[in-house]
Amino acid sequence: MHPRHLMSPLDLSVEELDTMMDLADDIRSHPEKYAHACDGKRLATLFYEPSTRTRLSFEAAMMNLGGTVLGFSSADNSSAAKGESVSDTIRVVSCYADIAAMRHPKEGAPLVASMKSLIPVINAGDGGHQHPTQTLTDLLTIRSLKGHFEGLTIGLCGDLKFGRTVHSLITALSRYHNIQFCLISPPELRVPSYVIEELKEKGIPYAEVVRLDEDTMKGLDILYMTRVQKERFFNEEDYIRMKDFYILDREKLAQAPKDMYIMHPLPRVNEISVEVDDDPRAQYFFQAQCGVYIRSALILTLLGLV
Repeated sequence: MHPRHLMSPLDLSVEELDTMMDLADDIRSHPEKYAHACDGKRLATLFYEPSTRTRLSFEAAMMNLGGTVLGFSSADNSSAAKGESVSDTIRVVSCYADIAAMRHPKEGAPLVASMKSLIPVINAGDGGHQHPTQTLTDLLTIRSLKGHFEGLTIGLCGDLKFGRTVHSLITALSRYHNIQFCLISPPELRVPSYVIEELKEKGIPYAEVVRLDEDTMKGLDILYMTRVQKERFFNEEDYIRMKDFYILDREKLAQAPKDMYIMHPLPRVNEISVEVDDDPRAQYFFQAQCGVYIRSALILTLLGLV
């Protein structure tokens, strides 16, 4: 049998997404039921670029399930530094592990690996393209906070051009009913045209605005903040000009609805002031916690243990 991989949120049907979120909820409520579900199983974390939350949450998920972890945290610590191809690496890793999570700066690298792999491969982020497990995390967080997706207005703010979390989330949420988007960014960092075309084709309402103000926030159910990613810019000058374009502080948040929740894939830089952290609407650390539960559910699903 060929292993099943996860490269994009679209690899899972809406029904499968809902089932996986139900499983994640059960793991959160009854961790003892799953404490030995992956006994004897190994997860390989193949991270060719730095990561804190994604890598550690994968490792925590596997260990919570009773499994073990091996891998590397940067390309410099792997044979990639000697010129080994992704295809050769995954063939070797398939001999050592039962499932792999791969982050790579080049778009499509995890897909290439999946074509040669004997074990399930999870795309843990490839360049500015996709970040499906962050999307699963975001979906679980939104459902946990709001109880549903239907009829929600999602505001996405900041770097919408290079933010792979944004692209994946729009794609995933677009499959639910009566969703609409408010896309908040400077003109230089707008959502790529292919994402806009996707929304137009599906008839999904959206607005593109520049200002994060009371008029923009008053209709939002979720405000999803993102950082301006220095590593995606070609020159320092453009990054410096953009990095503080949006700063959500206590004064600005006072203009927002009382039932609007704030999310952020993290890490943050300046875009959310630390004074916001104590506001009950700030849910980005809860969001990070949800990442462990949904990645646990994903590991169990791809390994065929549920």
